[in-house]
Order: sequence, then structure tokens, then C-alpha cells
Amino acid sequence: MPYLYQEAKPRQPALPQDARATHSSGQTYEALRWECRRRGVLFEDPDFPATNASLFFSEKPPIPFVWKRPGFWQHNEWLDIVIDDRLPTFKGRLVFLHSAEHNEFWSALLEKAYAKLNGSYEALKGGSTIEAMEDFTGGVGEMYEVKRAPDDFYEILEKALKRCSMVGCSIDISSAVESEAKTPFGLIKGHAYSVTGIDKVSYRGLKVQLIRIRNPWGQVEWSGPWSDNSPEWRSVSPSEQKRLSQTALDDGEFWMKFEDFKVHFDKVEICNLTPDALEDSTPHKWEVTIHQGSWVRGSTAGGCRNFLETFWTNPQIKLHLTEKDDGQDDCTFIAALMQKDRRKLKKFGAEMLTIGYSIYESPSGDGHLNKDFFRYHSSKARSKTYINLREVSDRFKLPPGDYVLVPTTFEPHQEANFCLRIFSEKKAITEDLDENVAIDLPEPPNPTPSPQETEEEKQFRALFEQISGKDMEITAEELEYILNAILKKTKNIKFKNLSLISCRNIISLMDSSGNGKLEFNEFKVFWERMKKWISIFLQFDFDKSGSMSSYELRSALKAAGYQLNNYLLQLIVLRYSDEQFQIDFDDFLNCLIRLENASRVFQALSVNKEFINLNISEVRAQLHKH
Repeated sequence: MPYLYQEAKPRQPALPQDARATHSSGQTYEALRWECRRRGVLFEDPDFPATNASLFFSEKPPIPFVWKRPGFWQHNEWLDIVIDDRLPTFKGRLVFLHSAEHNEFWSALLEKAYAKLNGSYEALKGGSTIEAMEDFTGGVGEMYEVKRAPDDFYEILEKALKRCSMVGCSIDISSAVESEAKTPFGLIKGHAYSVTGIDKVSYRGLKVQLIRIRNPWGQVEWSGPWSDNSPEWRSVSPSEQKRLSQTALDDGEFWMKFEDFKVHFDKVEICNLTPDALEDSTPHKWEVTIHQGSWVRGSTAGGCRNFLETFWTNPQIKLHLTEKDDGQDDCTFIAALMQKDRRKLKKFGAEMLTIGYSIYESPSGDGHLNKDFFRYHSSKARSKTYINLREVSDRFKLPPGDYVLVPTTFEPHQEANFCLRIFSEKKAITEDLDENVAIDLPEPPNPTPSPQETEEEKQFRALFEQISGKDMEITAEELEYILNAILKKTKNIKFKNLSLISCRNIISLMDSSGNGKLEFNEFKVFWERMKKWISIFLQFDFDKSGSMSSYELRSALKAAGYQLNNYLLQLIVLRYSDEQFQIDFDDFLNCLIRLENASRVFQALSVNKEFINLNISEVRAQLHKH
């Protein structure tokens, strides 16, 4: 499946008002509504038709559905989802999400938009509460096991609520029988509660930590200490009760002691909202930076640290932590790694990949860190686990400094697009270590004869004269014969023959006269360059098989003077590697010649500049040119 290039540089969080139109017509909701009004018709959505294909992708509907009419953020961008108002029903009743009131349809329409976003209603099966919270708010999620929460868990929740984060909690079940079962203290197992407040109250000369919980049913409440009618409240002043909005109503909302909360609840989910989802007056907003990227087999899908030979080829994000938290010595941030579009791709057999990340202290200097760095340096932090969830997120506290975050799948060679978001209490600066494309462009040596020919050059001249005749110029076919004859006599080289295409590309690179042939002096200049390229190839042909791993291509090209970003590297690997991610010398040679030709184009535009930035479209054209 294709993984499209997305610019790697850090992005500002998208705004809801800038939602990207997703309808196939390219029209926004307003434009489609205007067109329907002009024509006097009700909207019918061709992108998500009222057919069985929009309900299920792997099975036939169990009952005959009738579609009737009643009388969002994803992957760091807000999406404008346009739907019609036809809903699947059976015997006049809504089949899926519905309200208690039979004439209320907003929730069913919202569900339909979400189903369209993910490809079908079936694609919505499974998952976690936090996934939906993120999709409807654009926030980033955190999940805590209460019994193993950090010591400052109360402070974490307190800060989250101050930032207007959405906080949910639940009690685990061990079997389906326990679902919605009521405990002796009035709590419901397997039920999605929300946390609406956290505070301290003066009680008999002591400060007691309290937490406020809400049951969405609007009834059935906690009956233990600090519940609505518990005796503890008699020792709290009326003004304090008013400050805490304490009431004795059976409205589903109740206070409980934080220590009791940790005993009775098992899981807490926090959805931290991005600044664009909050009012301007909201205090304590998060600072957010976002990176889009992809794992592509053969080039940037290196797997986790268990696979050292390829781990270093994964995308690398540099993180600059410069400002300490208020009153603290460390910098707090949340790193959230999300794999994209896996629900939408379910119909094609895609499953959630097992993902995670590691964080390393950055050495001085820039550039993609190599294999040896990871061989001799351990990580400073990492995701708690590698898991097959849509998003893996964790909270960290690290001293100010520079760090490198490496997002990965657990196994190598697994492909997906991903979105990495960094939420920080203070401003953090991030950059993609593979963003810039810098190529060293020394002036190519002029094909002038040396004062005295070497023994090797004398042998080349004799072979040239034998093949070319007196004009000492050869065609691509003749060059193919000469190079293969030379390579067969060269020791320590295990190559297949060079192809005719390679020889035509060589002439295109070296032919200064434009006659489509190669002169002897031009050949001598190229041969010096080719000897260097052969030496580089042999250096990375670790098993001496005559081919090199595509994961080593980044290092090999760097040794040849070319430093490419991930996108160009992915293009080259897709063009030149085989199904086993191997590149033979003929393809390696072609790759270098294409890059050299691409650099020549820009050299003409970059006089007196040692380094230039390559335009991606130009390089892409060179790589695919035949």
C-alpha cells in the first residue's frame, strides 16, 4: 500500500476553521449545501453511499437494513466530513448509536460521519475511549494504571483539569459477566466515568485530597466516605461546601477521597487538549509540535532496538528542551506516537502494528545518528511498552538539553505512516534530523591528460584503440564490453555484468562534446570515480555476496558525498532494491550517476556554493528517468 511523502519539518497544530475538505468533489460543506439548495434536492453522498458496503467490509448484513432520513480532527488535521442524513434502520428503529428519545438524531449522524471517516461502521468496532476522545477533540491521550501510577499522580490530574483536559476513569472486569455489575459501594464495573474535579478540603484540622467523579447515567453513585450524604461533610463549613459545589442530589456526580479512588478504580485516561481546542482565556495551555513521517521497508522501517543492524535507519527527531518547569529542575513533556489510517485499511487486511519509541541524549552536531552510536549508547527514556494500539504516549521528565527520539515499529520491514506529537509544559523545539538535503558538490575534474600515463592507463588505451579505432571514442555498447572485461579481471569483486543502461547513463554523465560517445580522457576521469564507488560498495557488502542491504544505502551514499533526507532515500530504495531489500552494484552505480546528474543541474544555478539544497521534484525526475 502506498505511503505518501509528507513534509517532515515541525508543524503548528491545525485549526478547526482550517479543516481540509475530504469530499471527492473537492467542495466544502458550504459549497455542497449551496448546490443542493440551488437544485432543490436533498444531499446524497456518493463517497459513502447508503449501501451494504458502507456498513460492513468483511460480511453481509445480518438483517435487511433500510436507510432512512431523520424529519472530524484526525492525524493532526481537522477534517470537514460531509454526510447525507440517511441512517441505517430495522423495523423503523436506528440500528447503531441512538438516543433514548426516538426523534433525536444528532448522535447517529455524528456516528455516521465517524464511520465515513474510517470507511465503514464495522471499522468502528473495538478500540479505546481515548481514541474517540482524540478524534473528536484533536487532543493527545495518556493512559494510567491507577495501582501503578507515579507518586505525583494527584498533581498530574490537578494540572490536567486546570488545562481543561478530558479525564475518564473505569474499573476493570475479568469477564463479560462482570460488565455493568454494581460493587458494594455503588460503583459500576466496566463503566466509563468522567473526572470533573480535584481539590483539597479542610477536615478536622487536616487537608484531605478529594476527587469528583461523574456517572454519565446521571444516577447510581459512590456510597462510601465523602459521598453525597456521608457524615464527613458535616465537619466541612458551608462556605467550603459551596466552593466545592457539593450537593446531595442523585445526579450521578460525587466526591470521594483520592486514596479510596486509587483503591477502587483501575484505569485513568487523560485527553490533553491542544491550544486550538481551548478558549483564549484558558490558563496553562500545552505547547505542541507535530511531525509527520513514514516507515518504508528497505529504507526507514528499521524495527526496534532488538534489530541493531537496521534500528538506526528509522526516522530520527531531535528535541531541544530549554526551559525548566515552574519551580522544577526538569522539563515535562508528553510524546505521543500515532500510526495512521489503520482502521480505514482494515478492509485490505491491515492490522494495528506494534509501535513504540526510544529517547537518546543527543551528541553534539547534527545529522542522522549512525549504527555505532546506538551500539554504544543506551536510551535515556522510552515508551513503557511496545503495543499494538493506534497511539502510544507517555509522560517524561528530563533535564534541559538535546535529545533524539526514534519512533519505530517493533518488527523491521513493517510499513505505515505515523504522526508524532510533543506536548510540553514549556516551549520545546524539535527538528527532523533527515529534513535537509545537502550534497557536497566538488567541481568535477576536467578530462585533461596527465603528463605520464600509468601502466593501468596504458592497458586502457590499448583496449580503447582495439575497440574504438583511431578516433578513440566509444559507444555505450562498446563501453559495456570494456567495463565488464576490466571488472572480470579485478580481484575481490563479485558483480554481475554492468548493464547497457548503466553505460548509456555513464556517457550521459561524462560526454562533454554531446556526440553520444566517450573519449579516452573522459573515460579515465570516470574510471577514477568508479574505483572510489567500487571501494565504497565493497565496504558495505558485508557478506561479500555482490549486493548490499538497502538499509546500508544511507551510509554508502554519505561516503560518496551524498546526504539525503528520508523521502529521497525511500524513492531510491523503491527504485533500485529488490524484494529482499538488496542492491547490486549495477543499481548502485546507476543511483550514483542519477544523483550526480541531478547535482549538475543545480550546480549551474549555484555558482561558488559548496553545498546546495536539492529540489525534490527535480531529483525525483532524475531518479525515474530512463
